[in-house]
Amino acid sequence: MKKIINWRTLTMFLLVAVTGLIAMYFVNHNQAFYREPIGQVVAVKNGKPQKQKDTFDNVDHTTSQVVTVRVVNGKYKEQHIKVTNEFTDSHAMDQRYRVGDQVFLSIQRGGHGALSATIQGYKRDRVLVFLVWLVVCLLLLIMKFKGALAFLSVLLNAVIFFISIQLDLNFQGNHVMWIFGSLAFVFAVVTLLIVQGPTKQMMATLGATTIGTVLSMVISLLVFSWTHERGMYYESMQYVTQVARPLFLAETLLGSLGAVMDESTDIVSTLFELKTLNPDISAKSLFLSGRRVGQSIMGPLINVLFMIFMADTFTSSLLYIKNGNSWGYTFAMNMGLGTVQSLISGIGIVLAIPVASAFAGLLLGKRRA
Repeated sequence: MKKIINWRTLTMFLLVAVTGLIAMYFVNHNQAFYREPIGQVVAVKNGKPQKQKDTFDNVDHTTSQVVTVRVVNGKYKEQHIKVTNEFTDSHAMDQRYRVGDQVFLSIQRGGHGALSATIQGYKRDRVLVFLVWLVVCLLLLIMKFKGALAFLSVLLNAVIFFISIQLDLNFQGNHVMWIFGSLAFVFAVVTLLIVQGPTKQMMATLGATTIGTVLSMVISLLVFSWTHERGMYYESMQYVTQVARPLFLAETLLGSLGAVMDESTDIVSTLFELKTLNPDISAKSLFLSGRRVGQSIMGPLINVLFMIFMADTFTSSLLYIKNGNSWGYTFAMNMGLGTVQSLISGIGIVLAIPVASAFAGLLLGKRRA
């Protein structure tokens, strides 16, 4: 029996592989395209670690190192500069540099013409390009054309998100909910149109996603109003340069949208497969089947969201506790808002089950005479 070769698939993967190799070669030799000076570490001399201990008995070790870097772009190209750096075992606010690392530099010329510099951070585009290439390869390998569409939807959503950020900055945070509320709906439409196409399945998923997300946000706002938002420490949000509450709501809206869309897609896709297998299935049977599917995935999905929100605050919570803060204060200042977001997303997940099942049943189910 002759083995059939899918030449189209083989050509696609060869193209992706060659493109990845070209991209990796480019980011390894693209220093000339940067305005900032870039240096490559050619030698490192580490000193003896020095033990440090604070008032809370936290122990760390600080090590000084002399890093010799060769400038690889700009007017100081091929110059060698020695830079001093300190790093700790915890690496909380510092980095350890090794031979071969490429780093951004801030170069100064002294009074006698000698060059000095400070390291601003790693040049990380190689890692980023490699990860993007790996994701594309896996998507094409596992999902083929559907994977390419999924990646395209991510790219378009990234562009839309960038535009929304620019709008928010131009309006100085005065229309956060309008901007990101519209963004959430556009996200859903773009993603589902690209992945599922203009079909009944897409309409059912979009309807369930929109209604589930809106209901979860409305319920949360009602609870906020009744409780006067006691225990909501918006000041614990990091790096906020505008009013924190609207940003928190916008962040919660986008997070809830993702969870509800995930579940709605699973339920509606399953019911469409049931319709394909049994064209005479009734709307009621589809609704009940969708409800059972939702009940089986609801628990794991809520727990995944909770773990994602908690993992985001895990390191800062450890830092608070290690520095003598109580568990209650640590939870309030680090995990409180994440817990609220998890609960709001959980409400959306629960509400999406009957909504998605009802939409699919109405669109697909056979009416009884």
